[in-house]
Amino acid sequence: MLTNYTVVMMGGDARQLEIIRRLCEWDANVLLVGFDQLDHGFTGAKQVTMEDLDPKQSDALILPVPGTNDQGEMETIFSKKPIVLQKEWLQRTPEHCIVFTGITNPYLTSIAKETNRTLVSLFNRDDVAIYNSVPTVEGTIMMAIQHTDYTIHSSDVIVLGIGRVGMSVARAFSALGAKVKVAARKSEDLARAHEMALEPILIQELKEHVQHSDIVINTIPAPVITANVLQNMKSSTFVIDLASKPGGTDFRYAEKRGIKALLAPGLPGIVAPKTAGNILANVITQIMKERYNERGTKS
Repeated sequence: MLTNYTVVMMGGDARQLEIIRRLCEWDANVLLVGFDQLDHGFTGAKQVTMEDLDPKQSDALILPVPGTNDQGEMETIFSKKPIVLQKEWLQRTPEHCIVFTGITNPYLTSIAKETNRTLVSLFNRDDVAIYNSVPTVEGTIMMAIQHTDYTIHSSDVIVLGIGRVGMSVARAFSALGAKVKVAARKSEDLARAHEMALEPILIQELKEHVQHSDIVINTIPAPVITANVLQNMKSSTFVIDLASKPGGTDFRYAEKRGIKALLAPGLPGIVAPKTAGNILANVITQIMKERYNERGTKS
């Protein structure tokens, strides 16, 4: 149980609703900032403003999945009021306060370090990424069906990267009958693709392999689908970029060439927000229980 823990939920999207629900079930004291337009309430949760919030009472902060921007501002779909996390405010929280975010950035990393607060970047955790790969795969399949006029079966598909998401995507498209190639740099990644009965290709040779591709799926957060690569694609090729913003595709040149290319980070929160929220809630509650049990400060 999380009895006597005060958790501050700062903005976010539909995934946060599942986290709030779970925290209330675990008997935490949940304070909501940026949810004033939410059309329903939660027993055990209280809406407050940033001005009314006492940072000294905060055992944990849960930020939106994208974290903050470079000025500390956070997004929320449940309020039009700005929410800003400042270093001075964070400094006033208890030393044991944990800050949870989906992804971090230099600003967030910097203020956490300067205030000596624990920052947990959930999407950098293997468990979260692996769990999230399931709704990500389903969302990617949905996009491929919606935006093409041919079947996935027998299509030529290239998956860039064979990390936690790339591996799941490649496996699923192969299972649906696509002819899947996997592009990677490391020899061990190419060996893994071969072991999965997929065709491994060097990412440096991507330009030569995209000529006949029907669908190209990127999972690498770096410029990999460049103008040079796009120049060699058929105009009918569909590009799905799953990497975090700004993605790894030259979207300007893709549009110029008439190639449909969509940036689709955060698919779990779009196609399955309840599942995605439960994934985050499970990890967050587990970390909180472990952290406070180790400190012996709360039970």
